[in-house]
Amino acid sequence: MTEENWNRVHPVSPFVRGWVLVAGAIYIYVQNVLNSAIDGHVNSNIFALPTEVLWPVVGIAAALLTVIVGGFYLSWRFTQYQVTDEHVRVRTGVLFRQNRQARIDRVQAIDIVQPLLARIFGLAELKFEVADSGDSAMSLSYLKYKDAQALRSAILTRAAGLRTQATTPAPDPDATIAADETGAASSYSLENPLTEPVPETVVATTPVGRLIGSSLLNSTLLSVVGAIGVPFIVAGVWLNEPITLVALVPAGLSAGALLWSELNKGFAFTASSSPDGLRLKYGLTDTSHQTIPPGRIQAIRVESPWLWRLFGWHRITANVAGYGLDNAVQRSVLLRVGSLDDVYAVLPIVLPDPGTENPRAVLEKGLQEVPDEGGSDFTQSPRRAAWLSPLTYKRQGYLSTDTSIVIRGGRLTRHVTYVPHERTQGVLLQQGPIARRVGVADVELASTMGMVRARVKQMDVKDARHLFLMQADKAATARRLHDRNQWLIEEQHHE
Repeated sequence: MTEENWNRVHPVSPFVRGWVLVAGAIYIYVQNVLNSAIDGHVNSNIFALPTEVLWPVVGIAAALLTVIVGGFYLSWRFTQYQVTDEHVRVRTGVLFRQNRQARIDRVQAIDIVQPLLARIFGLAELKFEVADSGDSAMSLSYLKYKDAQALRSAILTRAAGLRTQATTPAPDPDATIAADETGAASSYSLENPLTEPVPETVVATTPVGRLIGSSLLNSTLLSVVGAIGVPFIVAGVWLNEPITLVALVPAGLSAGALLWSELNKGFAFTASSSPDGLRLKYGLTDTSHQTIPPGRIQAIRVESPWLWRLFGWHRITANVAGYGLDNAVQRSVLLRVGSLDDVYAVLPIVLPDPGTENPRAVLEKGLQEVPDEGGSDFTQSPRRAAWLSPLTYKRQGYLSTDTSIVIRGGRLTRHVTYVPHERTQGVLLQQGPIARRVGVADVELASTMGMVRARVKQMDVKDARHLFLMQADKAATARRLHDRNQWLIEEQHHE
């Protein structure tokens, strides 16, 4: 492996990563001093100690400080990264060296994450999502925020199949000190590493009031309050035993934790359009910046919970290649809570070609409470499916367009799911014993792990078989014709 063009992270990075250890050591020391002072065993003023005790204490403190500072320096010294035409490499470790690399053409997305302390120093961490990895395959922490933005844009441009123009930028003495063994300075190995960040246009935001309202109307939060809080309140009033209300404390803590989690994750949520995909920014204590290329999105769902519909609110989630199930809950939300206009602004970015002349009409029909009798383009579940789904059978159906299959369902939480034909990884026809008696079957479209499950429920057997064969054929054809991994090249060819 060549030693050229290796770079170091920002010198403050080890402290930002290891501040918990420093804070823990300070806390333990202060606690011991205070306890000793309260007990009267040791004078809390360290300078009042005898000389034979003071100097050993100072020596131990100085030795610990030297070890901490030396450890931080060595951690910074031996943390290096390199960006080549084909790979991003990171090597770490002092005694035990670790080398990790990610192929640029396999990079699914790169997130910029700013924990609270990193934000104070103006630093950011890059998290790489690579195909076939459930969790982040590799991270690079920490760089100056502007450098992190530029490096992410350059890598994503390469991942999309384009090359940047060659320039020779001046190296940053803090964040881009060369790390080759000879000590010579070097810059990023990309041809235009410190280019200005790709421009973006804000298309949707989540106001604080809307975020608070949607969090209070969260179904999980209401379930916790209803299942735990209401029974204890009724029991306390009925039995006239105030002590029973003490049991509400765990429910209150759980509800408070859920509410804080929603507010913390969704604070200042912003969705923007850029040439490299959909950009998301959100978070209160930890700020995250995501770029989701449209070619990495496998399935999209627009949903409207029943209490949200009173205010016209919707959410958009997606299955994103490389994120996996562990990251899906937080990082696969494309629109946390927004109006229908916000949905219309975000959806074309992640689904550029819905394959229909009037995509708004399709979405509106998909979200209708009861579809138009005989006037809907959706193939619907037969009336006899009411034996299995009395509340939702009227809303169950699918529509196949030139580029995607559109699935609708749900009653309390209405949802419309989009799956591009080329992203269909498999088709499964299912029919249980009761469904066989009723004469219906389910068709499920296999996708990557995530929050969206693309399943057409309880179709007439004839319609289900037709969908199974048709979708398998369309998926195979679309995969031959389209390679969305290098989506920018494809768009340029179309132009």
